[in-house]
Amino acid sequence: MKERIVQFGEGGFLRSFVDMFVNIMNEKDLFDGKVVVVQPIEKGLIDVLNQQNGVYHQYLRGYENGEIVNTCTEVHSISRGVNPYTDYAEYLALAQNPDMRFIVSNTTEAGIEYLGTERLCDAPPKSFPAKLTAFLYERFKCNLPGFIIFCCELIDHNADLLKEYVLKYAELWQLPEQFIDWINNENNFCNTLVDRICTGYPKDEAAKLCAELGCEDKLINTAEIFHLWVIEGDFESEFPLKKAGVNVIWTDDVTPYKKRKVRILNGAHTSMVLAARLAGLSTVKECLDDEKVCATLKKTLNEEIIPTLGGSDEDVKFGAAVLERFANPFVKHQLLSIALNSVSKFRTRILPTIIEYNEKFGRLPKLLTMSLGALIAFYRTDEANDSPEILEFMCSATVPEILKRTDYWGEDLSFMLPEVERTVELISRKGMAAYYEEALA
Repeated sequence: MKERIVQFGEGGFLRSFVDMFVNIMNEKDLFDGKVVVVQPIEKGLIDVLNQQNGVYHQYLRGYENGEIVNTCTEVHSISRGVNPYTDYAEYLALAQNPDMRFIVSNTTEAGIEYLGTERLCDAPPKSFPAKLTAFLYERFKCNLPGFIIFCCELIDHNADLLKEYVLKYAELWQLPEQFIDWINNENNFCNTLVDRICTGYPKDEAAKLCAELGCEDKLINTAEIFHLWVIEGDFESEFPLKKAGVNVIWTDDVTPYKKRKVRILNGAHTSMVLAARLAGLSTVKECLDDEKVCATLKKTLNEEIIPTLGGSDEDVKFGAAVLERFANPFVKHQLLSIALNSVSKFRTRILPTIIEYNEKFGRLPKLLTMSLGALIAFYRTDEANDSPEILEFMCSATVPEILKRTDYWGEDLSFMLPEVERTVELISRKGMAAYYEEALA
């Protein structure tokens, strides 16, 4: 098979997502292409990947249609890995290959950054956008067609931002105007939304799984069954994901799909975890197994979050899938991990729903409002994890002072004071059992 995809990132997510999808397309004789993985930072897994000739086992585990599913696939979509830190010439040589058509990236939320200190002659430049600019310039000099670029980083308008930074590096390096035109006219930077919980290398199970496989695999990967890829544009004719059975949506605008995911999945997480942790629970699965916590979660989703979005069939279907995903017995999702930086998460994941609900129904949503009281109570414990300034303030400030912090919330939340203060008092005086009794009253 020809090498047709350059992939920046060798981590578990892309191997459970894009590389798995390419494997499916190849097995169904729909694509006939291989992935070359580029290590985007100095330390990574490329050496291990090459030792295994790009082959690894992918386990997909969880609930599907109410049934527990546990499948294993030997994935052969990766041809090799390239480390630009040890072989920069080989990295640039990928741009010289006329068969290359696609670029995929997942360099984490921090990966798409503009430093403005690198030079074109750096081998390699430090940031991912700078590396990509050098790569694209090499392609341009070969007089070859541009790329279809799928950004999978979990930030808003991921491809738009990546393109902006590529153009800034082109300007910084004083590259020719013809190259700028080539970037704009010959390349498609596609914003995407990705959704699949990847639990990565199963350290506790690895020896047992390798014994069952009859071979050593240092790259065993695990993920949930559910997946969704929303992509701006329509390149199904060249990249037939839908025909292969992948849950892909080609669209003109990722925004409504991102809104649904953030409000329902991430909003449900954030509204649930802090109260549940105060109640002594440790994982999302424990929350789903706890009668009162689970009932509160379902009530929050079905009576507050989903109605605010509009309550379409798709919203309801997505909400049901989220509950099934949270109950996955194979995923040990720690509440304290989700609780990291909860102030900023509350602002982006929950507060918009509270404000829209209030505007739509003329009252505050009871459970989401209570979850802000739980957040304040949680930040008064030593388990909160946020910036030092936020931790210090939240631990000592009064509820009115906290709600007035427009830099935290984007606006003054004093209009929520009676309900939030009542919740904080309830937790302080009567504990979490009373909290859940009130929530379910």
